[in-house]
Amino acid sequence: MLQLVSHIPHHNSIRNIIFDFGGVICDIDISLSEHKFKEFGPVKTFSAGSPEAPSLIFEKLVDQLETGGISSRDFRDTIREHYLSAPSDEAIDEAWNALLLGIPRHRIRLLEKIRDHYHIFLLSNSNEIHYRKYLHAFRQKFGYRDFSKLFEKAWFSFQVHMKKPEKEIFEFVLSDGGLLPGETLFIDDTLIHIESARRIGINGYHLQQGTEITDLFRIQR
Repeated sequence: MLQLVSHIPHHNSIRNIIFDFGGVICDIDISLSEHKFKEFGPVKTFSAGSPEAPSLIFEKLVDQLETGGISSRDFRDTIREHYLSAPSDEAIDEAWNALLLGIPRHRIRLLEKIRDHYHIFLLSNSNEIHYRKYLHAFRQKFGYRDFSKLFEKAWFSFQVHMKKPEKEIFEFVLSDGGLLPGETLFIDDTLIHIESARRIGINGYHLQQGTEITDLFRIQR
Protein backbone atom coordinates (compact mmCIF):
# COMPACT_ATOMS: atom_id res chain seq x y z
CA MET A 1 0.00 0.00 0.00
CA LEU A 2 1.21 3.51 -0.84
CA GLN A 3 1.44 5.92 2.10
CA LEU A 4 2.76 9.38 2.84
CA VAL A 5 5.99 9.33 4.79
CA SER A 6 5.69 10.13 8.48
CA HIS A 7 7.17 13.64 8.41
CA ILE A 8 4.18 14.93 6.38
CA PRO A 9 1.96 16.87 8.83
CA HIS A 10 -1.13 14.89 9.91
CA HIS A 11 -0.33 12.28 7.26
CA ASN A 12 -2.83 9.76 8.63
CA SER A 13 -5.76 12.16 8.07
CA ILE A 14 -4.83 13.17 4.50
CA ARG A 15 -7.38 12.22 1.85
CA ASN A 16 -6.60 14.81 -0.82
CA ILE A 17 -3.28 15.99 -2.28
CA ILE A 18 -2.89 19.17 -4.33
CA PHE A 19 0.32 19.35 -6.35
CA ASP A 20 2.03 22.43 -7.70
CA PHE A 21 3.26 22.01 -11.28
CA GLY A 22 6.47 23.94 -12.03
CA GLY A 23 9.31 22.80 -9.78
CA VAL A 24 7.28 19.89 -8.40
CA ILE A 25 6.07 17.88 -11.40
CA CYS A 26 7.69 19.78 -14.28
CA ASP A 27 11.36 20.76 -14.03
CA ILE A 28 12.02 24.44 -14.71
CA ASP A 29 14.99 26.78 -14.97
CA ILE A 30 14.01 30.45 -15.20
CA SER A 31 17.57 31.49 -16.06
CA LEU A 32 17.22 29.82 -19.47
CA SER A 33 14.40 32.18 -20.44
CA GLU A 34 16.31 35.14 -19.04
CA HIS A 35 19.26 34.24 -21.26
CA LYS A 36 17.04 33.84 -24.33
CA PHE A 37 15.44 37.27 -23.84
CA LYS A 38 18.90 38.85 -23.59
CA GLU A 39 19.64 37.44 -27.04
CA PHE A 40 17.04 39.83 -28.47
CA GLY A 41 19.53 42.64 -27.97
CA PRO A 42 19.32 45.99 -26.17
CA VAL A 43 16.07 47.28 -24.71
CA LYS A 44 14.80 50.79 -25.37
CA THR A 45 15.84 53.57 -23.01
CA PHE A 46 13.07 54.50 -20.59
CA SER A 47 12.12 58.12 -20.10
CA ALA A 48 12.08 59.94 -16.79
CA GLY A 49 8.32 59.41 -16.74
CA SER A 50 8.81 55.63 -16.73
CA PRO A 51 11.23 55.05 -13.87
CA GLU A 52 10.50 51.36 -13.38
CA ALA A 53 13.28 48.95 -14.23
CA PRO A 54 12.65 46.57 -17.16
CA SER A 55 12.70 43.62 -14.75
CA LEU A 56 9.85 45.12 -12.69
CA ILE A 57 7.86 45.92 -15.83
CA PHE A 58 8.31 42.33 -16.99
CA GLU A 59 7.27 40.98 -13.58
CA LYS A 60 4.03 42.97 -13.71
CA LEU A 61 3.42 41.83 -17.28
CA VAL A 62 3.83 38.18 -16.30
CA ASP A 63 1.47 38.68 -13.37
CA GLN A 64 -1.18 39.99 -15.76
CA LEU A 65 -0.60 37.08 -18.14
CA GLU A 66 -0.82 34.50 -15.36
CA THR A 67 -4.13 35.87 -14.10
CA GLY A 68 -5.70 36.18 -17.54
CA GLY A 69 -5.62 39.98 -17.39
CA ILE A 70 -3.99 40.18 -20.80
CA SER A 71 -3.95 37.82 -23.77
CA SER A 72 -0.91 36.02 -25.14
CA ARG A 73 -1.02 38.41 -28.11
CA ASP A 74 -0.94 41.45 -25.79
CA PHE A 75 1.98 39.88 -23.90
CA ARG A 76 3.99 39.41 -27.10
CA ASP A 77 3.17 42.89 -28.40
CA THR A 78 4.24 44.50 -25.13
CA ILE A 79 7.48 42.50 -25.04
CA ARG A 80 8.19 43.51 -28.61
CA GLU A 81 7.77 47.21 -27.82
CA HIS A 82 10.67 47.11 -25.36
CA TYR A 83 13.37 45.98 -27.81
CA LEU A 84 15.19 48.07 -30.38
CA SER A 85 14.97 45.14 -32.78
CA ALA A 86 11.48 43.66 -32.43
CA PRO A 87 11.45 39.84 -32.01
CA SER A 88 8.82 37.72 -33.76
CA ASP A 89 5.96 35.94 -32.01
CA GLU A 90 7.76 32.64 -32.51
CA ALA A 91 11.00 33.97 -31.00
CA ILE A 92 9.17 35.36 -27.97
CA ASP A 93 7.36 32.05 -27.38
CA GLU A 94 10.60 30.12 -27.75
CA ALA A 95 12.35 32.38 -25.22
CA TRP A 96 9.44 32.28 -22.78
CA ASN A 97 9.12 28.49 -23.03
CA ALA A 98 12.86 27.88 -22.62
CA LEU A 99 12.45 27.63 -18.85
CA LEU A 100 10.29 24.49 -19.23
CA LEU A 101 12.64 21.52 -19.01
CA GLY A 102 10.05 18.77 -19.18
CA ILE A 103 8.14 16.29 -17.03
CA PRO A 104 10.17 13.27 -15.88
CA ARG A 105 8.38 9.99 -16.55
CA HIS A 106 8.93 8.63 -13.03
CA ARG A 107 6.85 11.45 -11.53
CA ILE A 108 3.86 10.67 -13.72
CA ARG A 109 4.18 6.98 -12.89
CA LEU A 110 4.16 7.88 -9.19
CA LEU A 111 1.05 10.05 -9.64
CA GLU A 112 -0.67 7.14 -11.35
CA LYS A 113 -0.04 5.08 -8.21
CA ILE A 114 -0.98 7.86 -5.81
CA ARG A 115 -4.42 8.36 -7.32
CA ASP A 116 -5.37 4.81 -6.32
CA HIS A 117 -5.01 5.87 -2.67
CA TYR A 118 -5.66 9.64 -2.59
CA HIS A 119 -7.73 12.22 -4.46
CA ILE A 120 -5.12 14.16 -6.44
CA PHE A 121 -5.36 17.68 -7.84
CA LEU A 122 -3.14 20.20 -9.66
CA LEU A 123 -2.83 23.91 -8.85
CA SER A 124 -0.46 26.01 -10.94
CA ASN A 125 0.45 29.64 -11.52
CA SER A 126 0.70 29.47 -15.27
CA ASN A 127 -0.16 31.16 -18.54
CA GLU A 128 -1.54 30.21 -21.92
CA ILE A 129 1.81 30.14 -23.74
CA HIS A 130 3.40 27.75 -21.23
CA TYR A 131 0.19 25.74 -20.95
CA ARG A 132 0.06 25.01 -24.67
CA LYS A 133 3.71 23.96 -24.64
CA TYR A 134 3.61 21.50 -21.76
CA LEU A 135 0.14 20.20 -22.60
CA HIS A 136 1.43 19.18 -26.02
CA ALA A 137 4.39 17.41 -24.41
CA PHE A 138 2.06 15.79 -21.84
CA ARG A 139 -0.09 14.38 -24.62
CA GLN A 140 2.82 13.21 -26.75
CA LYS A 141 4.85 11.62 -23.96
CA PHE A 142 2.18 10.19 -21.68
CA GLY A 143 -0.94 9.85 -23.82
CA TYR A 144 -3.28 11.91 -21.62
CA ARG A 145 -5.62 14.24 -23.51
CA ASP A 146 -5.40 16.83 -20.76
CA PHE A 147 -4.47 17.13 -17.11
CA SER A 148 -8.00 16.36 -15.91
CA LYS A 149 -7.48 12.81 -17.16
CA LEU A 150 -4.74 12.28 -14.56
CA PHE A 151 -5.94 14.62 -11.82
CA GLU A 152 -9.49 14.88 -10.51
CA LYS A 153 -9.31 18.61 -11.17
CA ALA A 154 -6.57 20.87 -12.53
CA TRP A 155 -6.63 24.59 -11.79
CA PHE A 156 -4.44 27.03 -13.75
CA SER A 157 -4.21 30.65 -12.64
CA PHE A 158 -4.78 32.16 -16.09
CA GLN A 159 -8.05 30.23 -16.36
CA VAL A 160 -9.45 31.01 -12.89
CA HIS A 161 -8.10 34.62 -12.84
CA MET A 162 -6.43 34.16 -9.46
CA LYS A 163 -2.97 33.05 -8.46
CA LYS A 164 -0.95 31.84 -5.51
CA PRO A 165 -0.26 33.05 -2.86
CA GLU A 166 -3.63 34.86 -2.81
CA LYS A 167 -5.94 33.41 -0.15
CA GLU A 168 -8.84 33.52 -2.59
CA ILE A 169 -7.41 30.87 -4.90
CA PHE A 170 -7.05 28.38 -2.05
CA GLU A 171 -10.59 29.10 -0.88
CA PHE A 172 -11.79 28.59 -4.45
CA VAL A 173 -9.95 25.28 -4.77
CA LEU A 174 -11.46 23.95 -1.53
CA SER A 175 -14.95 24.97 -2.63
CA ASP A 176 -14.66 23.82 -6.25
CA GLY A 177 -13.06 20.52 -5.28
CA GLY A 178 -15.38 19.88 -2.33
CA LEU A 179 -12.35 19.50 -0.07
CA LEU A 180 -11.95 19.81 3.69
CA PRO A 181 -8.75 21.73 4.55
CA GLY A 182 -7.78 19.36 7.37
CA GLU A 183 -7.92 16.39 4.99
CA THR A 184 -5.95 18.16 2.29
CA LEU A 185 -2.19 18.37 1.67
CA PHE A 186 -0.69 21.02 -0.62
CA ILE A 187 2.81 20.40 -2.02
CA ASP A 188 4.67 23.37 -3.52
CA ASP A 189 8.29 24.44 -3.95
CA THR A 190 7.56 28.07 -2.98
CA LEU A 191 7.36 28.71 0.76
CA ILE A 192 5.09 31.77 0.56
CA HIS A 193 2.49 29.64 -1.24
CA ILE A 194 2.67 27.00 1.49
CA GLU A 195 2.29 29.61 4.21
CA SER A 196 -0.79 31.06 2.54
CA ALA A 197 -2.44 27.64 2.28
CA ARG A 198 -1.67 26.89 5.92
CA ARG A 199 -3.38 30.09 7.04
CA ILE A 200 -6.74 28.69 5.93
CA GLY A 201 -6.12 25.27 7.47
CA ILE A 202 -4.64 23.32 4.56
CA ASN A 203 -1.70 21.10 5.44
CA GLY A 204 1.34 22.31 3.52
CA TYR A 205 4.62 20.68 2.55
CA HIS A 206 7.46 22.83 1.22
CA LEU A 207 9.31 20.76 -1.38
CA GLN A 208 12.83 22.11 -1.20
CA GLN A 209 15.55 21.96 -3.83
CA GLY A 210 17.04 18.50 -4.10
CA THR A 211 13.84 16.83 -2.89
CA GLU A 212 11.51 14.81 -5.12
CA ILE A 213 7.84 13.98 -4.67
CA THR A 214 9.02 10.39 -4.98
CA ASP A 215 10.74 10.93 -1.60
CA LEU A 216 7.39 11.66 0.07
CA PHE A 217 5.75 8.27 -0.43
CA ARG A 218 6.55 4.74 0.55
CA ILE A 219 5.07 1.39 -0.38
CA GLN A 220 4.18 -0.85 2.52
CA ARG A 221 3.96 -4.52 1.69
